[in-house]
Amino acid sequence: MLTKLAMTGFQKRWRDYLVLFSGLIMSSAIFYMFEALATNKAFLKQNTSISMVGMIFQFGSVLLTIITLVYIGYANSFLLSMRKRDYGLFMLVGARKGKIGQLIWLETLLVGITATVIGIALGSLLTMGLSQVLINSLGLTLHHLAAWYFPAALTTLLLYVGLFIIAGFFNLIALTKTPALKLLHSNDQPNRPKLKPVRQLVEVIIGLLSISIGYWSMANLDKLQLAGIGIALVTIVLGTYLLFNAIFVWLIVLLKRLPFANRGLNGFTLSQLSFRIRNYTKILAIVAMLFALALGAITVGMGFHRQVPLMANGTSAYDMGIVNTTSQQQAQIKALKPTTETTYHFKIGKKAVYYRASEFNAQPFATMSPVGKTQLKFKLKQLDAQKLTKSYERYQLGQLQGSAQQQLATTMVSEQQYQALTQPEQRLTVFVTKDVVANQAALKKLAASQQKRDHALQGQVLGGRYSGYQMVNGMYSGLEFMGFFLGIAFLAMLASCLMFKILSGAAADQHRYVMLDKIGTRTSELNNALRKEIAVLFILPGIVGVVHVLFGLKMFSFIMIGSPYTGIWLPFLIFAGLYLIYYLITVQIYRRIVLQ
Repeated sequence: MLTKLAMTGFQKRWRDYLVLFSGLIMSSAIFYMFEALATNKAFLKQNTSISMVGMIFQFGSVLLTIITLVYIGYANSFLLSMRKRDYGLFMLVGARKGKIGQLIWLETLLVGITATVIGIALGSLLTMGLSQVLINSLGLTLHHLAAWYFPAALTTLLLYVGLFIIAGFFNLIALTKTPALKLLHSNDQPNRPKLKPVRQLVEVIIGLLSISIGYWSMANLDKLQLAGIGIALVTIVLGTYLLFNAIFVWLIVLLKRLPFANRGLNGFTLSQLSFRIRNYTKILAIVAMLFALALGAITVGMGFHRQVPLMANGTSAYDMGIVNTTSQQQAQIKALKPTTETTYHFKIGKKAVYYRASEFNAQPFATMSPVGKTQLKFKLKQLDAQKLTKSYERYQLGQLQGSAQQQLATTMVSEQQYQALTQPEQRLTVFVTKDVVANQAALKKLAASQQKRDHALQGQVLGGRYSGYQMVNGMYSGLEFMGFFLGIAFLAMLASCLMFKILSGAAADQHRYVMLDKIGTRTSELNNALRKEIAVLFILPGIVGVVHVLFGLKMFSFIMIGSPYTGIWLPFLIFAGLYLIYYLITVQIYRRIVLQ
């Protein structure tokens, strides 16, 4: 009988359960996606050149576990709030508390296990799809990436199921020890905020100090190393929560005392925000952290992606060097429409490669020389035969002249000395295109044809900017992928958390909007009121998240060549557009629920 009644209650509130299930499924899917990278040691080792990445992911796992803990706690409280009235009715009709407690525990565990299993399956599919999109669109080279990774699935399952077992026991104790009448009216009790100036001032001071310490540790990560990440993790999370808990409550109460609250439905909107204010502070702190993680990861990923061609351009002034070009290769080079194409003649001796100095005097050889130690700036030099012989950058000529010749010294000789050499004459053709990245497909074919002709080049790359791009892209592909992958994953979890919080309270808010409609409030004013209410919930964590990112990017200054803030407007603009789309979707769904 109890099971039948429980199923009847489930059928009546299937929309609320759908919100709960979708939120939990998305949460477990995102957690699995993160763990698929964090627990895959082979992937981290093969695709990153930074030894700290593994430890950074471990700290990230701790932070995501904390976020998951709070998220599941909130989801469980939502499940509990949906069932309190039903279980109160069961008690009134004479159901035994032991049976009710058993039903509560089983229902909580069933919801958790079902959502987690589906979430893991969805996470593996999302990992596969998102990985292919990023690899194909960014031209990345990755090794040991697995969409389905058993250790990640096991970690996700153990964490979520363990938390739901604990939540089930909590629900059992909470409901069986609560009087039936109190259960019936529990959802009607508001959590009204009260100003406690001394306590809130202390929270503000501690919060600001904590965040300041976290920002300082990130700015000095080159000195603090892993300890700096741990300090930032604890202090920024703590400071964010304390500031939201103190300032948000203060702000809502103070705004209700201003004349602003008496205009239109502003008073109603502020009352809506304050009705469950304590729950909002927790979820907004989580959203602010996820906002910072998502925006920061995407910004860093774009930073690494942007600096790859810049670093490749600094390796050589030419895209490629081809020895003894065939007619077919000449046609391929011509099809690239090179801005510069030069041919130098040489002969290979036992100890050196001999070039005609007159050709370098007529057509100076271009080299790239770095300017400064940490900036992505290179100076183009045009060197004649004498300057090239004395310059350190002469190694760039050796890189372009094939395989066997790279081990020999490069010597400039006069025309008479060159003609006296009995070795067969060969040609080195070097060229420059407008964009290596845009022409990499054609350059790859050209390099492959040369490797077939020059057997000593098998397994190697040709010198020049193309080979420099291949090498640098291989080094940074893992970091680029992690940045974009985790950024998109955290963005999805951010949307899941915020939308779940707002939509989970929509059913309870519905009767208040219906009441306003019955007393003659215009639909346009109701729409404006709910848009303002949801906008506040989106804007506040967004502002805090942006501040976290602006300070947090400093921690990448010692592993990125150049400033991590270069071109920061682009990821911010893209993220703002996605965030706005999430806001509009949430407004639309919420409006359909409360304004039927």
